[in-house]
Parts: sequence; C-alpha cells; structure tokens
Amino acid sequence: MSFFSKNILTKEEMDQIAAKIGEVEKETIGEIRVSVHKSRSLKNRNLSVYDLAIQSFFELGMEKTKDKTGVLIYLLMSDKKFQIIGDEGINKKVSKEFWDILAMKVADYFRQNKFVEGICHAVDEVGKVLRKEFPMKAGDTNELSNDVVVS
Repeated sequence: MSFFSKNILTKEEMDQIAAKIGEVEKETIGEIRVSVHKSRSLKNRNLSVYDLAIQSFFELGMEKTKDKTGVLIYLLMSDKKFQIIGDEGINKKVSKEFWDILAMKVADYFRQNKFVEGICHAVDEVGKVLRKEFPMKAGDTNELSNDVVVS
C-alpha cells in the first residue's frame, strides 16, 4: 500500500493522477488540483480538515483562476480525512448534494485502500460537471499545474 509509504504516492501514481487531471482539463476551463499531506504541522494542529484544505487552496493560488473554477481535492493522511473544495464560480453552479454524494463515493474507495482510484474517480466526476458548466473556451490556458502536491 504505497499511499502510506515514505513517499505517500509513487511517481507512477502521481503521474497517473496528473494525467487524469490533464485529460479532464482539455475539455473545460476548470482547474483541478490534488494536495496530499502526511500530517498536520504543529501550528495547524487545531485546524479542521476543511480549514487546512482552504489554506492549501490559497497556498496553491487556486483562487486566482480567471473564472473562479478551481477545485481542490485535499487529503490529510494522518487523520484519514479528505475535503473537496470548489471555488465560488463552481459553487454557484454545483449543489451541496453533488459534493456530498461525491465525498461518499470517494470515501468508499478510500475505505478499500483504493486511493488512486478514489482520487481519479473524483477528478472524473468533477470533470463531468466542469465540462457541462464550464466548457473549454477559445484561448483558454492551463492556469495551474496538474501535478499532485505532496507534503
């Protein structure tokens, strides 16, 4: 189970996730990032996973996307928790129910130790919404890296 190894994810797994993000982003102006953290820092020990995800969202510059269409998939391995956050442009078009259903499905994958599959499922499902609500426009550029952030 490479997810809990020294490197959390193997290079191949990170490349697989980045490729999935790239595939989805070819058809939408949306931007998806995945951020995986082994544990909280001492200064963040009292923050909720939601607060940590928001902090990561801003650290990654996701609020700077032109159309506010960033989505972050944040995992905190020490707590065995994750959070999926959409920027304000996304949340104007996507219901809380969508996020709740997606989180339940991703949690099912994670309970089976299928972390890469769960992340890729989340990227695919977010991609379906992004393609519908935020289709690719002429002149759109990839505003954020597709690489998985691991710390």
